[in-house]
Amino acid sequence: MVPHLITALSGPLLDLEKRILDYATDIECWFRFAWNEQPPPFYSSVDIRNAGFKLAPVDTNLFPGGFNNLSDEMLPLAVQAVMCTIEKYCPNARSVVVVPENHTRNTYYLNNLAQLMTILRQAGLDARLGSISADITEKIQLESANGNLLHIEPICRRGNRLGLAGFEPCVVLLNNDLSAGVPSILKSLEGQQVLPPLHAGWATRRKSRHFQSYQEVAESFCHRFGFDPWLITPYFEARGQVDFQQRLGEQDLAEAVDLILEKTRRKYSEYGISEQPYVVVKADAGTYGMGIMTVHSGQEVIGLNRKQRNKMSTVKEGLAVSDVIIQEGVHTFESIKEAVAEPVVYMIDRYVVGGFYRVHTERGKNENLNAPGMHFVPLAFETPCNTPDCSDRPDAAVNRFYAYGVIARLAALAAANELELTKPIELAV
Repeated sequence: MVPHLITALSGPLLDLEKRILDYATDIECWFRFAWNEQPPPFYSSVDIRNAGFKLAPVDTNLFPGGFNNLSDEMLPLAVQAVMCTIEKYCPNARSVVVVPENHTRNTYYLNNLAQLMTILRQAGLDARLGSISADITEKIQLESANGNLLHIEPICRRGNRLGLAGFEPCVVLLNNDLSAGVPSILKSLEGQQVLPPLHAGWATRRKSRHFQSYQEVAESFCHRFGFDPWLITPYFEARGQVDFQQRLGEQDLAEAVDLILEKTRRKYSEYGISEQPYVVVKADAGTYGMGIMTVHSGQEVIGLNRKQRNKMSTVKEGLAVSDVIIQEGVHTFESIKEAVAEPVVYMIDRYVVGGFYRVHTERGKNENLNAPGMHFVPLAFETPCNTPDCSDRPDAAVNRFYAYGVIARLAALAAANELELTKPIELAV
């Protein structure tokens, strides 16, 4: 069943959703041609915020770690998507090694690995887990939070190929976002398909580059279907050479915050929106909700206290933050049992395979929900997300989820374009 959804709706979003439904056939055709031009990443997840007057992505992850939060009803769709996608990359693939994050003591992350391995195996692949962590020197058994047993082995390199003891895979599937950099053991492989590519990791990738790509994709999409790109696009700016501990770059950062706020206020005025605009400042690389703060004026980023500076100074793997993205905050008016919620849509290649609501009982509609205390509610699409009921009310659940799928696919297309632009020279020839 679809979780009970409460959404405060007003003018423009209903119009946007209706327009999306009216053009559903043309939209699917538009995507089909777009994918022919630029194939999507192997998998992705997209955080979406529904403000009632605006529906936009706020983050796109190319190494999704929440497959365990998808509903069981969507498992067959995920399996079918993997079968189609693997055949495209490596038609003769029989085996795959999954490279997980190094924090394999996180039993909830192990739930994700267990579900991912189930999907791969049901797609006909001999799947095993191979770690690049220096702490794993022999095969070990770990138990996930829900009781699944997983075996993780150290990856070894033989020449220009990766493998495990007695196992040489056709495909290397990364479920590690490479925040700490690309280890030499993964570089310059021959005859093995690495998915996603190494330059999709946070050692190379930047959120500001992604949202620049998304802005271009959204503008093209909106020009084709005739509506304001702002309704599906957050304003953003990027700033570098910021040192929160030494309070360097504060003034430049404050000016960027005020610039985004002023642009947002003008749009709010245009659409008659009474909400207070806000801005999210976050590290330009990295995940797990680290290095994020919400502000309502540029002055708030000047003279941060020690706790705030410490929070913003480092992200995953203890990496220092020097580049930030300043992004228009998108309110969320969705709730589950009176707790604020936001949808996260999961994709394998071009296929929407489900998602979940990230829910936080202690956060407000203008706050980051990716924080300790959050929980997840599976988004069980009662019908596939790409099959709207165009005869139903625009705010019917299936049609809302179709709109989510459109936004997620635009973000995946933006990621595809982004990866093409950042492809290393030796891969581009």
